[in-house]
Amino acid sequence: MTSEHVDVTHAADGAVGRITFDRPERNNSMDQQAADELQRAAIDLVEDDAVRCIVLTGTGGAFNTGADLTALSGDGSDGATVRRIAGALHGMVSQLARAPKPVVCGVNGVAAGGGVGPAICGDVVLAAESARFEFAYPRIGLSADGGSSYFLPRLVGLREAQRIAFRDEPVGAGEAADIGLATEAVPDDEFEERLAAEAARLAEGPTLAHAATKGLLRSSLDRSLDEQLATEAETIAGLTATEDFSRGLDAFLGEGGADFQGE
Repeated sequence: MTSEHVDVTHAADGAVGRITFDRPERNNSMDQQAADELQRAAIDLVEDDAVRCIVLTGTGGAFNTGADLTALSGDGSDGATVRRIAGALHGMVSQLARAPKPVVCGVNGVAAGGGVGPAICGDVVLAAESARFEFAYPRIGLSADGGSSYFLPRLVGLREAQRIAFRDEPVGAGEAADIGLATEAVPDDEFEERLAAEAARLAEGPTLAHAATKGLLRSSLDRSLDEQLATEAETIAGLTATEDFSRGLDAFLGEGGADFQGE
């Protein structure tokens, strides 16, 4: 599916779905149409059982720079517009964070404002060396959206999150990887190849087990140790009924790698 602002593609085998912010003339910022398209794209790929890994990235020199500020007037009438754009953006982030399959964020350039949350919501975040993360909200007198206030303290700790938010200094790819904002910083000339390889690797993995682990990690901060241990026991026991467990066990006890099918 290709729309005006969002490009959705599938790998040759269909196992990797890719959402690309495609509004380079506006640094991949979002008007209402773009935000709506992003939400629909996320829902489509999350619900497509053939897709076993989702990639989120951008075109040109930007990943996503949040709301298109040229659509705002700077007075009280902007509230409804911001609320609608944020609602669609939040729908996309929620879909990807809860997706029963791995999500790889490929931060190809600047992620600013409402683009920060989408940039860091994935299970794996690859940042091109030229990429940077900018909180940006203080510059226009607004607070966080896009999930950044949720993900930042969980990924980097409260004090680092406060530094990023209140100092509003750009965080480069190397620093992002060092503090846990990104998984890895990748040289620009290797970025696309590395992004494709990471997505393909995850798409070939045990999708149900990846989904279960993703859920366990996300919920762990809201549970006590005993609650988490009980959930782990139930989850791992349930996965023994999957075809991928059988394939994995046979491969482990025999020779060669498992041919996981996501079943």
